[in-house]
Amino acid sequence: MIGFLIDMLLRANDLALLAVGLSLVYSLVSFPNVAHVQYAASGAFAAWAIADRGVPLWLAIVLSMALTSIAAVVLHRAIFDRLIRSGPPVAMIGSLAVAMIAVSGFLAIFGSRPRRLPLAMEAPTMVAGAPVTPLALWTLSGTALLLAGLTMLLYFTPFGRALRALAANRTLTAACGIDPKRLADAVCALSGAFAALGGIIIAASKQTYVLLGSDLLLPVFAAAIVGGLRNPLGAFGGALIIAFGETLMTNLDVGAALGRQSWFLPLGYLPAASFSLIAIILLWRPEGLFTRKTRSV
Repeated sequence: MIGFLIDMLLRANDLALLAVGLSLVYSLVSFPNVAHVQYAASGAFAAWAIADRGVPLWLAIVLSMALTSIAAVVLHRAIFDRLIRSGPPVAMIGSLAVAMIAVSGFLAIFGSRPRRLPLAMEAPTMVAGAPVTPLALWTLSGTALLLAGLTMLLYFTPFGRALRALAANRTLTAACGIDPKRLADAVCALSGAFAALGGIIIAASKQTYVLLGSDLLLPVFAAAIVGGLRNPLGAFGGALIIAFGETLMTNLDVGAALGRQSWFLPLGYLPAASFSLIAIILLWRPEGLFTRKTRSV
């Protein structure tokens, strides 16, 4: 049971920062940015490339997050902000095109060979009888601190109040003297940094490869949709739910039902868990689990 819980938390950790960043941007600009998951691949590749030149890994991570933040802001201003004026569907298709171009760019620059961050192998630590690597403990702690910091930023600072006001009523907020473009730039930078760090966390425990972002597309969007696309912190709850479904599917022994001694579902069935959870939850709560439905009077 402890092993299952740890596996679930580690999978949720892979998805949480990206889902939160995706939901954060959506709450402000109201379009699903398909290219958002490519910021994770960009951050992972940038961290590897910088560290490969002898830069300390911690500094490579910081520089990678900064570069990805800048790229997210530039893409939003140069492409997505213009496409949004034609409607969310057009912007979403445009973001899909950007994502495909990004994958081709990664392939051209880094090749198809997976890359590994320069991390030393460490013996696992026993937590309640289950082995957990020190890296996993560090990443879980770091994600928890970042989400706690985001909560403080959203609910206890003038920036957070302005952001929530803009998400609720863009016209009235602009009339109060708040600059929507500056807020959008700040949110895009923050979401880009979160996505880059999320990609680095995945690359640290696994590998950096060209389709890293594409493989994250379905589970990240599933987490954001299930949690509520307009609720960044709800996206973390969605990541936990999607992680629970995926972990349950990969750990469920269905051998008895098939008349075998032991048989587990292949990893190729993982998308079915995400799709099933999206379908079931959205039939019950179309706006997501953690988003309140508002009504005009």
